[in-house]
Order: sequence, then C-alpha cells, then structure tokens
Amino acid sequence: MEIAKISVHYFLHLVFPVFIALFFFRQNWKKAYLIMLCTMLVDVDHLLATPMFDSHRCSIGFHPLHSYYAIVVYALGSIFLKGDYRIISVGLLFHMLTDFQDYYCWN
Repeated sequence: MEIAKISVHYFLHLVFPVFIALFFFRQNWKKAYLIMLCTMLVDVDHLLATPMFDSHRCSIGFHPLHSYYAIVVYALGSIFLKGDYRIISVGLLFHMLTDFQDYYCWN
C-alpha cells in the first residue's frame, strides 16, 4: 500500500503536469511543464515545521503556502492572470490538489 501511495504522489507531482501543460498550454507546453515543476518549490514552507515531514499531518491548512488563503489566491490567479503567471497559479493549485488527495485518500 505504501508503494502505491508513493507512486501516485510522484506521478501527480512529476508526470501529470505534462498532461495539464499539453491540454491547457499546448503552444508552450514544454515551458509550462517546467514552470509547473518549479512550483514544487512551494514546499519550502515545510522547513518551518517540526518535524518537517509527518505522514499523519495534512499539508493543506498547516503550512503557510499551503493555507486556505493561499489556495484562494492560486485559484484566482488561475482564472484572472495571464501568461507565465497563470501557469504558476495552475501549477500551485494542482500541487495543492495533489497534497490534498495524498492525505485524504491514503490516511
């Protein structure tokens, strides 16, 4: 079961963004994919927690950049921003969805 959780987690973080890039940003899908990979840097806020990683803790609502307020900003950015800023917002929003499912589907 643990191997399935890890596989799904990394598939959603590393592979699925290719499909998002191809579907939503077809003209510049490679650039969009790389930008979405860079949005994983949002996990830098995990450094503020003790312990940094706790498999029984949900990132959503716990870490500052994973807060509900931040998620609203990411969602609004996905709708209203243009260009690379929209790609960043989509990447961050999908990152939050991945973290959400990671906790709620597996715990």
